[in-house]
Amino acid sequence: MSWQRPALLWTAVLAAGLGLWAGHRLTPVPAPAVSTPPAAKPPIPVLRAGDALPALVLPGVDGQTLDIRQRFSGRPLLVNVWASWCGPCIEEMPELARFAEAQGERGVQVLGLALDTPEGVADFLQRVPVGYPIVLDTPGPRDASVQLGNAQGLLPYSVLFDAQGRMVKAKLGPFEHGEIAGWVE
Repeated sequence: MSWQRPALLWTAVLAAGLGLWAGHRLTPVPAPAVSTPPAAKPPIPVLRAGDALPALVLPGVDGQTLDIRQRFSGRPLLVNVWASWCGPCIEEMPELARFAEAQGERGVQVLGLALDTPEGVADFLQRVPVGYPIVLDTPGPRDASVQLGNAQGLLPYSVLFDAQGRMVKAKLGPFEHGEIAGWVE
């Protein structure tokens, strides 16, 4: 009888272990919760010659919002996208300022679109003042530059719109001295 007790004890331990194992294996595992990914935003169409100026309302350096379509309608518009940390952008700013000043009240309007911080732009404009309006936007995959056709996201980027607000052409890279006047014609 003494040999039966350890055997009985081992049998009970083995049965309990098998029972736990079987219970674990046979218990249905709940399916993982399926999370629905957020709806993807539709891609921004690439702006092409003949396309209308997108509806852009952006803050100016003074903090006041500016409706680009409304403010610049009726005359050709050259939008120059830049940033205070962009070397080629900085080099072309005096050329853009001279061009804008030479246009007067009837010529091509110039708008600077800074993909930058308000502080960065304010500091830059104190050193290199320009006489044309500047608006601000935060760089990102759907920023105003992308909406204006800058699919590569490189700077500087310029786009010309006719008096009816239709895109005429775009340029990636800085303007050379004296190039702008010939480019907008």
